[in-house]
Amino acid sequence: MDSDRIEGKAKETEGEIQQKWGEAKDKARDTWEDVKDEVEDVVDDTDDRVDALDETDDRAKERSASTS
Repeated sequence: MDSDRIEGKAKETEGEIQQKWGEAKDKARDTWEDVKDEVEDVVDDTDDRVDALDETDDRAKERSASTS
């Protein structure tokens, strides 16, 4: 009888551990996805700024060439 209770408690504990492990993996995956999204946003913003600077530089060169 005691062995049944012990075995039941062991299985219950194993299930709780598996649940916590699954939650930890989900949290790690979600955090990783959030970080990747943030980095992607920074890269996109940087690309937009570089493009804007290139356009400004091109217009300045065109004005300089037309006044020469």
